[in-house]
Amino acid sequence: MAEVVEILVPGGKATAGASLGPALGPLGINVKAVVDEINKKTGEFNGMQVPVKVIVDDKKAFTIEVGVPPTSALIKKEAGVEKGAATPGTQTVGNLPLEAAVRIARMKQSDMLSYTLKSRVKEVVGTCVSIGVTVNDRPPKEMLKAIDASEFDSILIEK
Repeated sequence: MAEVVEILVPGGKATAGASLGPALGPLGINVKAVVDEINKKTGEFNGMQVPVKVIVDDKKAFTIEVGVPPTSALIKKEAGVEKGAATPGTQTVGNLPLEAAVRIARMKQSDMLSYTLKSRVKEVVGTCVSIGVTVNDRPPKEMLKAIDASEFDSILIEK
């Protein structure tokens, strides 16, 4: 039976240290080879925490499945900020273009409960509220009202 290890690693910078080594060591596989493969597959998410599954079969062969980082991490990367606002309701730390929100919604499609692009983008904009990031230089709650009012349907309605 296959063993599965699920872990969050820093994109492109996983090590055999405290979290990965002890989890993989007892499985009898080459930990360095696993770490190298994880770093190769997560390099594009540099600076973000990335969910990774390491699946080890009975013959000690491993497969690595890379998930998509959390929505908040993708927003912070696209907005060019390190951290969210300390007081999100009153403080703004960055701005997210609507096109970036659409890109994030498409990346996270399989993880979201929404069926349409418009509602997935609304989920992304909703996350901006808790981080203190504006969308198209507008407060996120105002942007949600504009999306509901069909102001951006030309971008958000899939054909």
